[in-house]
Amino acid sequence: MQYMLLIYNNPVLEPAHGTPAFKQMMDGYFAVNERLKADGVLRSGDGLQGVETATTLRIKSGKVETMDGPFAETREHLGGYYVIDVPDLDAALTYAALIPSAHFGTIEVRPVMDYTPAG
Repeated sequence: MQYMLLIYNNPVLEPAHGTPAFKQMMDGYFAVNERLKADGVLRSGDGLQGVETATTLRIKSGKVETMDGPFAETREHLGGYYVIDVPDLDAALTYAALIPSAHFGTIEVRPVMDYTPAG
């Protein structure tokens, strides 16, 4: 089963770029990437540019509306994701716990819908 691991970070709590703590966090991400690849469970994953680059779209009364930034105002921002293919939620949680941002942010683990017709 595929799971998406959504990585949310609070920029205030995230290590500052260029610091030893930031390097340690990035080394942790590189290690997670290698582990997911070595275990054969990684399907995709990437970091996202900052929320200031986001554009949100919705349709109201048949009219397309766009606005700068994310729809929700929150302290934690979606910073990236992994899609993994593992046997069950317990396995997905094991991999999610390896993500460095779990120490200062939140990792949301959600099953990916499978729209493949049965048969």
